[in-house]
Amino acid sequence: MTQLGAVDTDDNGKVTALITASKNGLQALQAKVYIDCTGDADVAAWAGAEYLKGDTQTGEMMPATHCFTLGNVDEYAYLNGPLLHSNNKTSPIYDILKSGCYPLIPDAHICNNMIAPRTVGFNAGHLWEVDNTDAGSISEALMQGRKLAAAYRDALAEFIPASFGSSYVANTGSLLGVRETRRITGDYVLSVEDYVARRSFADEICRNSYFIDIHGTEKEEKQAGGKPEVIKRYGPGESHGIPYRCLTPRSLKNVLVAGRSISCVREVQGSVRVMPVCLAMGEAAGIAAAMASAQPAPDVHAVDIAALRRRLREEGAYLPLTEAEAADATAAGNFKHH
Repeated sequence: MTQLGAVDTDDNGKVTALITASKNGLQALQAKVYIDCTGDADVAAWAGAEYLKGDTQTGEMMPATHCFTLGNVDEYAYLNGPLLHSNNKTSPIYDILKSGCYPLIPDAHICNNMIAPRTVGFNAGHLWEVDNTDAGSISEALMQGRKLAAAYRDALAEFIPASFGSSYVANTGSLLGVRETRRITGDYVLSVEDYVARRSFADEICRNSYFIDIHGTEKEEKQAGGKPEVIKRYGPGESHGIPYRCLTPRSLKNVLVAGRSISCVREVQGSVRVMPVCLAMGEAAGIAAAMASAQPAPDVHAVDIAALRRRLREEGAYLPLTEAEAADATAAGNFKHH
């Protein structure tokens, strides 16, 4: 396992090396362009990029979750038994909470699904006041998360014995499920207005349709059943674009950021933090980094956007034609739209 330890930069907004620690000791890794997919914008932040973190007024961040799996679950009973998700107001999770017997279980959040024979995966419970940019906070949360997994197993075995009476904790996540830390300030900041308008961009590198999913504070989750949704979800087929400029930190020449730490307001971060769109951003960042590396003086802000979008389409990306691209295609006699 290799961990990032430090970032070396020059005076011109260029990262010159990443210092890592592993079984081989300290090493300096050098490249023409660096892609920061740490989820916390560690490379960008340590290199001096501007960023925001959590709620700009309170500093609060969304809670983390420590996922786990239960083995030896009775499949028939589970698949034909009560729906555990909190959207089901008769879910046994509410009986568990009312019983007072399991004080470690914090709230009704309990996503779950059969992921293998007799094995159910859980994204359940919240760990509040966790800062994934602080090692001590991470350690405390991991210890709490493992205790929480055992509490869920015992509670489910008691309240749904047909499904979970003989179950056991098969594993817990090696990492926390982190929803929010830093987000960079890039060449463009994706806004709520962009999200609501389903806006497209000439330099968009992928599309996103996930709803604005902000997990609330401890008070909101325990007393109100979660943070209320104030922005309407998209309908079938609706999406918005994510500009390439959201991946480019303003002050750094050879760093791209992809994933939940891109340049956006907090509300939009609650949408773009999930896996499908993070995958798409990562693919775009990889291609853009290769293109920038081929420049005499690599600069991620000077990538040929038209060429980047063409390459992404060749790889199967869904990128609707801009008006200019559609006009060019028509003029060239090419009527195929992607």
